[in-house]
Amino acid sequence: MNRVILMGRLTRDPELRYSQGERSMAITRYTLAVDRRGRARGNQDDDQSQTADFINIVAFDKAAEFAKKYFFQGMRVLVSGRIQTGSYTNKEGQRVYTTEVIVDDQEFADSKNANSGGNSGGYGYQPTSRPSPSSAIGDGFMNIPDGVEDEGLPFN
Repeated sequence: MNRVILMGRLTRDPELRYSQGERSMAITRYTLAVDRRGRARGNQDDDQSQTADFINIVAFDKAAEFAKKYFFQGMRVLVSGRIQTGSYTNKEGQRVYTTEVIVDDQEFADSKNANSGGNSGGYGYQPTSRPSPSSAIGDGFMNIPDGVEDEGLPFN
């Protein structure tokens, strides 16, 4: 199974291009900076080491146009897709190996107001607000009133 889920921040604005040929296809590329989990921060030995991986992301068609329109540098996004590897020979005749994530799904990881990316136009995401239950008890659970039948619940 080839499945990857990443959450990170865009290192630059997405770049949109269109393929050549009979049916032109939108292709957007961007890079996510994904923090490494479990690293000891503040360790003197690790001050010079990399604490994030920079993952190349590729989106096609509608997903490509969406990314170009709504994503920008510094924004935190969630991407799921598959890893694709490849290789090519550069101008110097050296073999270059590539690894990128092909997008199946991408979405905002922060609310519009939580993002400090600096894009004054916003990105069209309106988070839904969830009202807090008035009968919540101290542990975060809601009190169930007396007389509620257990038979209506989907589990026992």
